[in-house]
Amino acid sequence: MEDEAEFADRTEPFRKELLAHCYRMLASVHEAEDAVQETYLRAWRSWSSFEGRSSVRVWLYRIATNVSLTALEQRSRRALPSGLGAPATDLSPGVPPDDPAVRFVEPIAEALVVSDPASIVTVRESLRLALIAALQYLPPKQRAVLILREVLAFPAAEVATMLDTSVAAVKSTLQRARARLDSTAPSQGEVSAPTDPESLALLDDYIAGFENADTAALERALRADAAIEMVGTTAWFNGRVMCMQLLASAVGAPGDWRMIPLIANGQPAVGAYFKGDPYGVAVLTPTPTGLTHIHVFSTPSLVTYFGLPPTAPAPYDARGDSC
Repeated sequence: MEDEAEFADRTEPFRKELLAHCYRMLASVHEAEDAVQETYLRAWRSWSSFEGRSSVRVWLYRIATNVSLTALEQRSRRALPSGLGAPATDLSPGVPPDDPAVRFVEPIAEALVVSDPASIVTVRESLRLALIAALQYLPPKQRAVLILREVLAFPAAEVATMLDTSVAAVKSTLQRARARLDSTAPSQGEVSAPTDPESLALLDDYIAGFENADTAALERALRADAAIEMVGTTAWFNGRVMCMQLLASAVGAPGDWRMIPLIANGQPAVGAYFKGDPYGVAVLTPTPTGLTHIHVFSTPSLVTYFGLPPTAPAPYDARGDSC
């Protein structure tokens, strides 16, 4: 019992950050949760032989990284619709990819991965959907090195120990990963934090646009180069004109939609209900000049996964006050 208590006391504080790490590696919250569970199982089995040559945190990250790398050996890259082909030229419904091996990036609730307010900014920036999708273009070992070095700031020597390689190999792998990420990742600097005033204003417009069937509010929120991605299908729409055609076809009548604000992947998001039933989650990418992306995950179970009620609640204000 003493060993169990000591193990829990020394390892549990790292559970949320390990989940964030595995999610960056795997782009799936469900697979990341499985990886963390496997990490703690392996750690417990080895606890009696842990000699303290490294910190418990470093030891756990070594296990979690290798669990994730093993998982990636059997799995294809996760993607967003914009990574699968050209944007749509009409409003034809999106269809699943022809290739059954294609899988999609999943959103993650902030509450699952943030426990320390001091680290919230760093965690949010490293979990943005576009960055998670870009990381998936890297080979697994490059992905691991880049995350461990650039996101988590582990020294090269510790990363080399975690991956059973040399410091020189870590440095060269990091250079290749940086070069490839630069060609696939979007600029991160202009994205507004979910609690910034401009983000809240854009969220207001998005929610009002759907709840009140107010297409003017939706158009006001979109930047000219905005894109909407229907995750789970190959469909994505580029440019305000095309996006507005899609949104106008979706808003229905006032009261059809109910939306609750939340934070997913360090970005403002909404849990959406249509005519009282759960619809899914939309993740917004706000900038000082408007929304650049809306990622729509039309999976009803995501509503309860994000801790929201199973049926539509009373009207809700985007800043968190009940009407």
